Amino acid sequence: MTKLSPAPENLVGRRFDVAVSKMLGVSRSKAVQLIDTGQVGVLDRDISKSGTLIDTDTVEFNLVDERERVEPIASGMAVVYEDEDIVVVNKPVGVAAHASTGWTGPTVLGSLLARGTHITSLGAPGRQGIVSRLDVGTSGLMLVCKSDLAYKEMRRQFSSHEVVKTYHALVQGDLKEDKATIEAPIGRAKVSDFRFTVTASGKRAVTHWDVLERFGEATLALVHLETGRTHQIRVHFSSIGHPLVGDPMYGGNPVMAKRLGLGRQWLHAMQLEFKHPRTKVWTTVKSSYPADLDHALRLLREENGEPARSQ
Repeated sequence: MTKLSPAPENLVGRRFDVAVSKMLGVSRSKAVQLIDTGQVGVLDRDISKSGTLIDTDTVEFNLVDERERVEPIASGMAVVYEDEDIVVVNKPVGVAAHASTGWTGPTVLGSLLARGTHITSLGAPGRQGIVSRLDVGTSGLMLVCKSDLAYKEMRRQFSSHEVVKTYHALVQGDLKEDKATIEAPIGRAKVSDFRFTVTASGKRAVTHWDVLERFGEATLALVHLETGRTHQIRVHFSSIGHPLVGDPMYGGNPVMAKRLGLGRQWLHAMQLEFKHPRTKVWTTVKSSYPADLDHALRLLREENGEPARSQ
């Protein structure tokens, strides 16, 4: 359905992608996508994303309703733990936590609902039951709430940092210490809608790590998050000169990633520990490495003359 809107007075003279971003309340990158796909334009004249909006323009919207798009299902997403209150899945790489603007791939929430899993209605629309998230490019354990009781309690536990989240991360270079803590505030980077950075104006972020294995050119670390900022592990290790292997967004070497067969950052959510929302019993759920991460480790061990080992 086509919708027409006169150029807003406060946006006249602005770049078209910036104006569209402001008019729709979406990121600039999303605005560019809408312009490039012909879903947003100007009536009776051609305009590029970098063109200037003028006072006589009428902006034309032909937005595709993303709710009508059939979401693909993450068929390979295993359920690691489930009861009447919670479900913990082993999220594969390439699966988002929930639907978002511009994302057309599978989601944890959508895939659970498609399987007939009951999820609480508490939470923002399209994000119900979600109390913590993993990046699309990060695999591992993610907890979703089925009952209202679980949502309220687990949201509290995650917010107060009572849940123990353990990750394994393969970082470039040889970490100097065997264990350390990175405490540095994280905020959105000005150069991109998607990147984050260490900045004095950011939110408090604390990452604890211990070395598990050294390969010279890379180090396998066990990571505990005291806080849960977006891209926290990736940003923090990059800030100390040790970006995650396979993570070019934050400085990872693409040549090394290709040699190890990695198409994403080497990062996996290995373990969740929490007090069960109903029984109050301390509960531990564990995961194992997916094939791509395991393959990269095996190659590094072979190159270092180490024997094969199980996780």
